[in-house]
Amino acid sequence: MAIADSTDHLPDQESATRKRGIPEGLWIRCPGCGESIYRKELEKNLNVCPKCRYHNYVSARERITQLLDDGTFEVCDEHVLPTDPLRFADKKSYLDRLSSEQARTGLTDAALCGTGMIRARRVAIAVTDSAFIMGSMGSVVGERLTRLIERATLNDLPLIIVSGSGGGARMHEGILSLMQMAKVSAALARYHATGGLFISVLTNPTMGGVAASFASLGDLVFAEPKALIGFAGPRTIKATIKIELPEGFQTSEFLLEHGYIDRIVERFRLKTEIAAAIDYCGKR
Repeated sequence: MAIADSTDHLPDQESATRKRGIPEGLWIRCPGCGESIYRKELEKNLNVCPKCRYHNYVSARERITQLLDDGTFEVCDEHVLPTDPLRFADKKSYLDRLSSEQARTGLTDAALCGTGMIRARRVAIAVTDSAFIMGSMGSVVGERLTRLIERATLNDLPLIIVSGSGGGARMHEGILSLMQMAKVSAALARYHATGGLFISVLTNPTMGGVAASFASLGDLVFAEPKALIGFAGPRTIKATIKIELPEGFQTSEFLLEHGYIDRIVERFRLKTEIAAAIDYCGKR
């Protein structure tokens, strides 16, 4: 009696791959063009597809590495940690969700803040990370950003915030999360009154309360190509107002055309563009 091959149920290509023993994760399918990209080639290219220039997700720590001069980053306020003031629970408790997100991402919350150098120009910098509860703004994110802005105000530093947040105010913290929009915006108003330079960088996605508050308040607003930027999602808007929406109306290209952002900057040029803007504005 013939013995069936354990890969008989697999598609031919997958079966051949399993037989050859090629490790999983060596290739990544690009969301932009659908092509398979060698992972190491993609990482070497700052996670930008070499074929269609689609800007893939990068973590907050990778952003810091890409933007800051080597060895200059000094993290701030990592001791400020999230709690569960509302004892919130959905499929799991909020505390359990925080614990699992921290273990999975290596972050303590969705914002990584600190100071460092961009081409020898000292800056205050924050990056929000959509991998941590969609980059939503809870009490800790708002507190860390506010403290960073106040530090930039006190030390007369240019301020850079890179937003990668698919969520807005974090529902697990209710009004305590929602108030962070006003708190961070008020800190930016005080920073602006002292003549500070705030460069906001919008990445895919920048949505919800983040887009409706600090991400839109930059003296200069840069965005990566084809980034999704807006408040509510396209399906929610269409269902609410019952009309057809312009194609790509929440992309960075559409927003540049309509004056919402100042420039679209590819990832490999972002560090140079920020340094040039700091010099141009006399903030070096």
